Amino acid sequence: MERRADGLLAARPAALRAEDLGISPLATSETIPSAWYVDADFHAFDRKVVLERSWQYVGPASRVAEPGTFVSDIVAGNPVVAVRDRAGRLRAFYNVCKHRGGPLVTTPCGAARMLQCQYHGWTYRLDGMLRGVPRFDRTELFDKRDYGLTEIAVGIWEGLLFVCLRPDETPPLADIMQGIRERITGVDPAARVPAPGAADVLAPGAAADYTSREMPAKEKSAPESLAPESQAPNALYDLASFTYAARDVYAVKANWKVYVDNYLEGYHLPLVHPELCDLLDFSTYVTETFDWYSLQHSPIKAASKAYGAANEQAYYYFVFPNLMLNILPGRLQVNRVDQVASNACSVVFDYYYGQSTSSPGPNPGSESEGAEPKAPPATTHRTTGRTVVDRIPPDRIAADRAFSDRVQAEDIDICEHVQRGLQSNAYDRGRFSYDLEGGVHHFQSALKRAYRDELYAREAGELSVAAPPTRPE
Repeated sequence: MERRADGLLAARPAALRAEDLGISPLATSETIPSAWYVDADFHAFDRKVVLERSWQYVGPASRVAEPGTFVSDIVAGNPVVAVRDRAGRLRAFYNVCKHRGGPLVTTPCGAARMLQCQYHGWTYRLDGMLRGVPRFDRTELFDKRDYGLTEIAVGIWEGLLFVCLRPDETPPLADIMQGIRERITGVDPAARVPAPGAADVLAPGAAADYTSREMPAKEKSAPESLAPESQAPNALYDLASFTYAARDVYAVKANWKVYVDNYLEGYHLPLVHPELCDLLDFSTYVTETFDWYSLQHSPIKAASKAYGAANEQAYYYFVFPNLMLNILPGRLQVNRVDQVASNACSVVFDYYYGQSTSSPGPNPGSESEGAEPKAPPATTHRTTGRTVVDRIPPDRIAADRAFSDRVQAEDIDICEHVQRGLQSNAYDRGRFSYDLEGGVHHFQSALKRAYRDELYAREAGELSVAAPPTRPE
């Protein structure tokens, strides 16, 4: 057992060897060993060392916009609840009563004046303080002040709600997501007036001063290619303006890292996703890597009801360790990959929709595939000249979810085959395609660094915020 600097114990998997933790350039690197996908010891190790030390997506921040509203979920194997207290402050706690571990809420979202344990009725204020304890008059040496809820960090980015179980070991949410909004909208965040609550980022015990938590302005001018008025965000990719629509959850009989690996490369698209490959311009499919995330992107080649108009961009962001942002014009799909067992995971798909586009011309409501119904124009897309309509038509939402379901079925099938291959006698490790698997190498390098930091830095008693997973060796 390895003792962490915070006093917790993280069991070192027997199959984790020092010689496997080296990080080599993409062109010469091998993939991680198969044991990291199949050995049961890595299940708890990944949760403690990787998932708990990251910002975990919970759901739409709109669900906790008003005092008393709450949203609950299970992240990194831990039940959590985020709530807006009576003073308007956003808070998050473990969804665990301090009596005997019962749940405070059992629904995904709602509103409450108090948080009451659904097991024995202990009642907590929305700030986490224990208030009511039924039939405890004869219990000696009991002080309610010692049994408040355990608070965790909470943050909002572009209308998405996140929590962090170990904020002292995790960089700020804004640092991790830095550059994504700028890339897809062409707007410097310093030029944007944040929506109410959009800048909420609170560590446990932080003061409720919203203005002090806004993203700081930067000394950066607008790109020369943009006119001054273009500092208004590109409405097609303004994620904070999108509206939550639905959630789907898929069960996958494969390790969570198998699913992540599969997401991070376009190498398999022609064989596994021929329909998707027809919609994207695979000849210009590009992968880029950054400190905390990677990006795959491609122009949309063919118009469709699922993906919208041609010539717009499809962006596929992966934020280490288990978050995916699939961004199309007027649509955001958020994926969170959750551990279930060493050979199983589940994947959350949340759908958000904003504005859409219709093709320019005299008859944008024609019967051709992908054409949008006529709608009053809201603005004009500055790069393509397409007319932006106020909202996504319902038939496009249905087509998008149906298409996504087909793609997911294809991914589940191939990931489950890969899991069986990793468990076989025939495979230990392989090599990367330099052209098409840079994202997989980036993820696996970040994983090695997380493992290495835990095993060596923590042995020295150091407890510091993690550095970017791609920092130079």
